[in-house]
Amino acid sequence: MKAAMYGAAVAALLLGSAAAPSQAETIKVTIDRLVYAPAEIAAKVGDEIEWINKDALVHTATVKGGADVLLPAKKSGSLLLQEPGSFDYICRYHPNMKGHITVRP
Repeated sequence: MKAAMYGAAVAALLLGSAAAPSQAETIKVTIDRLVYAPAEIAAKVGDEIEWINKDALVHTATVKGGADVLLPAKKSGSLLLQEPGSFDYICRYHPNMKGHITVRP
């Protein structure tokens, strides 16, 4: 009986039906024509956001009082999300560019 229960538990782990920790993701945000796309991001602690700047202008992803990612023209930059919360961000050089990140634990 114990062997059957053990075998079932091993099979569940191998088949992925048991809960496993989620893997970190890289979330890509494109900057094109002075717009972050997508503008709204839902992520979790441990995820990384990569901004891909397709414009010929320098941009930033700047959280007031927090992170500031420099995004040179035609290049990319990234940020590892280390704490949960809800964060608005803008481009320091073009404050009409706006985005929002919601980070869950």
